[in-house]
Amino acid sequence: MKIVIAGAFATGTYLAKLLSRNHENITLIDEDAERLENIGTDADLLTLQAPIGSINTLKEAGVGSAELFIAVTPDQNLNLNTCMIAKALGAKKTVARIDNDEFAEPELQEFFEGLGVSSLIYPEKLAAADIINGLKMSWVRLRWDVHQGALVLLGIKLREGGEIFNKPLKDICGPDDPYHVVAIKRGYETIIPGGNDELKLYDLAYFMTTKQYIPYVRKIVGKEHYADVKNVMIMGGGTTAIQAIKSLPSYMDVKIIERDDSRCEELNNILENDDALVIHGDGRNMELLNEEGIKTTQAFVALSPNSETNILACLTAKRMGVRKTVAMIENMDYVSMAESLDIGTIINKKAIAASHIYQMMLDSEVSNVRFLTMANADVAEFVAHANSKVTQKKVYELGLPSGATLGGLVRNGEGILISGGTQIQAGDSVMVFCHNVNIKKIEKFFI
Repeated sequence: MKIVIAGAFATGTYLAKLLSRNHENITLIDEDAERLENIGTDADLLTLQAPIGSINTLKEAGVGSAELFIAVTPDQNLNLNTCMIAKALGAKKTVARIDNDEFAEPELQEFFEGLGVSSLIYPEKLAAADIINGLKMSWVRLRWDVHQGALVLLGIKLREGGEIFNKPLKDICGPDDPYHVVAIKRGYETIIPGGNDELKLYDLAYFMTTKQYIPYVRKIVGKEHYADVKNVMIMGGGTTAIQAIKSLPSYMDVKIIERDDSRCEELNNILENDDALVIHGDGRNMELLNEEGIKTTQAFVALSPNSETNILACLTAKRMGVRKTVAMIENMDYVSMAESLDIGTIINKKAIAASHIYQMMLDSEVSNVRFLTMANADVAEFVAHANSKVTQKKVYELGLPSGATLGGLVRNGEGILISGGTQIQAGDSVMVFCHNVNIKKIEKFFI
């Protein structure tokens, strides 16, 4: 697939490296030579140093024959304009990064498609949604609802008190049990488990279940005593923080700590209709945290632009008794370290953007693709086409690649967990988990 990416900033560089590993034909455009040099020599792609908004530049990059054009510069207007031009030149699909909440409204999707912009990504808003999902359930690292909760994916750090340790999975989550363990992160290793694998203390386990059995999963992992989040402290007053605060449930009280005095004034104006208290100070300052009631706070969210600062702040909050911590970590090199330090929920906007864009690369009908940052795995929701390979045999007979497993499906609005004897039908929406497997290899089973 030929893909042209405009903008060698953080998101564009990450996408270029990620997609080049899948042997896609990537061209990365930027007018700054230094940014292009920073991508390194390990990525198999072409670079073009030229003005991004130039029609000649886009022609030279070959957008006329591109299946996908991605504009992810910090300039929203430049992204939208170049997508329109790329579409007019012949690009099949276009994606623009935006920073205007108004543009992200679902009813405007058709309007932008008419202009030549196939899809919009607003990473800050998507990140805020992940943060809110994590705060609603203090005992999980990740929650992802599929088809309005017909299926639910839960990422849970296993601690003392669970009743499912050191037992073969075939004995504790068989075909008749209301959950499946679809992936395990153990230290630096990711496991797509089989029936003989066991759960260990301090594993990060990913459970597929249905909404009505969430309390049951909470019981067997020993998290019933975790207090629900009512008081939230957020460090860093950027766009992601604003989006999260505007989406917070009404029963949660929030304090936002911001170091920059002028930004505090801006936040007070932006959030004047929201129930948020803005505090000028450093979120790593233990004396300040004590003064602002850290000991009666159930959740601490670190959203500063600096990954190291966010890690340190979460460690400080945990030391002071906060059980639920969330850190925005944009440096992918720090993700594994943060997990080893037991930071809590990790938010990475680049991975969120990549998940959205990867979905557009697939030819089959795909409702969702998500990159599980901490497990270094992908989860995708495929719809089974009539007469596709996946509908011809039972699951255990399909010969799926090693590192891939099917977790559950939605049929006529009902969530169903998948076992080896499950027969998938045309129209089923199936959740697929992949580790070190190109999703496009799995796609062939569904089309």
